[in-house]
Amino acid sequence: MRVYIFLCLMCWARSENKRPCLKFSELTIKDSFRDLFNPKMEIFLIMYTRNNLNCAEPLLEQDNSLNVNFNTSKKTVWLVHGYRPLGSIPSWLQNFLRILLNQYDVNIVVVDWNRGATTFIYDRAVKNTRKVAVSLSECIQKLLKHGASLDNFHFIGMSLGAHISGFVGKIFQGQLGRITGLDPAGPKFSRKPSNGRLHYTDAKFVDVIHSDTDGLGIKEPLGHIDFYPNGGKKQPGCPKSIFAGMKFFKCDHQRAVHLFMAALETNCNFISFPCHSYKDYKTGSCVDCDNFKKNSCPRLGYQAELWKDVLEERMKTSLRTTVFLDTTGINPFCTYYFVLSVIALDNTMKDGYITFKLLNQLGRFEEPRLYKKNKSFYKLQEVKILAQFLNDVVNISSIGLVYYQSSNQQCSTCQYSIQRLMLKSLTYPERPPLCKYDIILKENEEVFLNPCTCEPEEI
Repeated sequence: MRVYIFLCLMCWARSENKRPCLKFSELTIKDSFRDLFNPKMEIFLIMYTRNNLNCAEPLLEQDNSLNVNFNTSKKTVWLVHGYRPLGSIPSWLQNFLRILLNQYDVNIVVVDWNRGATTFIYDRAVKNTRKVAVSLSECIQKLLKHGASLDNFHFIGMSLGAHISGFVGKIFQGQLGRITGLDPAGPKFSRKPSNGRLHYTDAKFVDVIHSDTDGLGIKEPLGHIDFYPNGGKKQPGCPKSIFAGMKFFKCDHQRAVHLFMAALETNCNFISFPCHSYKDYKTGSCVDCDNFKKNSCPRLGYQAELWKDVLEERMKTSLRTTVFLDTTGINPFCTYYFVLSVIALDNTMKDGYITFKLLNQLGRFEEPRLYKKNKSFYKLQEVKILAQFLNDVVNISSIGLVYYQSSNQQCSTCQYSIQRLMLKSLTYPERPPLCKYDIILKENEEVFLNPCTCEPEEI
């Protein structure tokens, strides 16, 4: 009996000492109405680590001491939300936390400025972004005294949160390690000077995903690298009618967040192609990533940092890097890119174009989306055809190839000679390319080729 009472007392004492978990401020539309007459501003810093994944704790204690779970030697990711006119908790927040801590052992600080973002007056929320940045800088100064490092700080800001991250970076003269802008807000920030919005000088590395440039996002490139999925405007899978309600307004804007999470959670490489415009990209004019040869084409998401050094070098010569990719409309949004390189032996093919398909591991042919079918084939000049597949194709055993003549002067008996054909996965550049040599094609006649690994001097 005494042992039982002792154990009960111990459990009671532990429960008394255990503090409640912090919660993100959940406001409502009523708070937006109250803000019209009595505006308030509050900021809470909510910390998660692998030690307290399911129970958020304060970053700093009341005596300004550092939370025992915060490890100053690890990277710290700051998540900063945007405008919240209805006061709700960001729908993506909990999933983002789970995915990020599952992949990386980091400190995460959720910047809860919901009371400041929950307002019907957008201009008021915009003005509050500067106040949030100043408050964060004061907190960061305390962290630095505890041994934290600016270089280990990675700010991930959504919409207005992207510009808050930029303002924090300006306060620290661009010494933050990284800022990721997820569809930075456009209204009140478009065409503003660099000191009035997120800019690549705000951190040592700034990557930006633009997903709603004709709506709530910003069109102009802001970072060392700017990703424009599906051209940065209308995202596949998003409602096209206003009758879809709030989703019509938010879907394109929030797609940047969901793409970043998908890149973290899946093994898909969201490779992207450096190009002057989406129009040029769609014509297949930007297949080469030669300037990024070491790591191949840049990838959207957390992995973008792998290209930091080469992007910094490009910036020294005022070369902004805008990159484009296409995705599907449903999670995980992944597509798979291949490039087919063709070297013709004569000029008779110059008015035609090639289509192809691949035999997958299940014995079915996968048909790609081809970017600009019409290519000019000149003698011994390599022509590259960019192709996008909805499914990955591995262990390729056969390529189905057809040559079509563009002009009216078709010739059913003519033969066209190809010196070499090379197929390479751009999504997974580590896979060895496949080749086929000395091919004869006839117009409108499909041939099936069994490629083999390319000879070393061809790669």
